[in-house]
Amino acid sequence: MRARLDVAYDGTGFSGWAVQPGRRTVAGCVVEALDRIFGPGVATGLTVAGRTDAGVHATGQVAHVDLPDDAWAATGPTLLRRLAGLLPTDVRVTAVAAVPAAFDARFSATFRRYAYRVTDAPHGADPLRRHDTLAWPRPLDLARLNAAAAGLHGEHDFAAYCKRKENATTVREVTRLDWRRDPDGVLVATVQADAFCQAMVRSLVGAMLVAGDGRRPPDWPAGLLTRRERSSEVTVAPPHGLTLVAVGYPDDPAELAARAEATRRLRTPTLGRAPYTS
Repeated sequence: MRARLDVAYDGTGFSGWAVQPGRRTVAGCVVEALDRIFGPGVATGLTVAGRTDAGVHATGQVAHVDLPDDAWAATGPTLLRRLAGLLPTDVRVTAVAAVPAAFDARFSATFRRYAYRVTDAPHGADPLRRHDTLAWPRPLDLARLNAAAAGLHGEHDFAAYCKRKENATTVREVTRLDWRRDPDGVLVATVQADAFCQAMVRSLVGAMLVAGDGRRPPDWPAGLLTRRERSSEVTVAPPHGLTLVAVGYPDDPAELAARAEATRRLRTPTLGRAPYTS
């Protein structure tokens, strides 16, 4: 059977999600805990919705893992509590549920939503939020930030904002991108898309911040969308301000397989581009 795991973590002490030899990673901790519960290699196929980079946090990460039916029957009801006793305090599995075999944490997802926290307070970040809030040294204007964000909304080739990978597309559809200033004065960017390429969110934030503090015009970030290579003018914002807050899936379980197939298949050319793969 297949189990969905909802996962939260403080990314400060991790070298990202993916297992890396000799490095502490979120997936490595989860696999180690599962192996202690079920036995080495019994839980297989750990797959995550978004492979976050080193230092990036999550409150709404989603993964799936496959288990023998008898192992789930014996352990499923107590799995959440057992994981809590084995995982380190900076990573939690917050929910466990049986899901259809067609559920794929990565390919069935309809969106990923991130939040990026920035403070422009003269004294910097609150000490208790220093691990998830970037301290910006210049005053930021909310209207300028949202003007910059507006030009990045929609489907574009985000090559200027991505670390290109061979045979991978840099075309993405940003379905939400906006800023708010919370009562405590912290600015929060919400960025949602069907998927993101590597470093894309932090690159977008980095470009919007220099527009928000007046060093670039608000239309500058959108102007970079004409580039077909990564722009050296874009500074990638530090990872600690970024949190994966939600991953969306079809409401109807019958649509899971179709969504996964659609994500994997060769996409139809749009906006005058040649075909590309997901």
